[in-house]
Amino acid sequence: MQTLLLIICFLSSFISIVCILLQQPKGEGLGAIGGQARMYKSSKNVNEGLQRFTAIAVAIFIISASALSVLY
Repeated sequence: MQTLLLIICFLSSFISIVCILLQQPKGEGLGAIGGQARMYKSSKNVNEGLQRFTAIAVAIFIISASALSVLY
């Protein structure tokens, strides 16, 4: 049980990091240094879907991390 929760926690954290890095920047951020902040244009539906998927992955991470803290 603990091993399964540990694997779920690891995978959800990795997926969360990747999803956060794939999201479109709202402001200039670090992309303004190289002038690449406005290079990629994507549709609104893709951004909303990615945000929803990120929220689900983060929720799974929080739940699994909480369960692991109770078990250990």
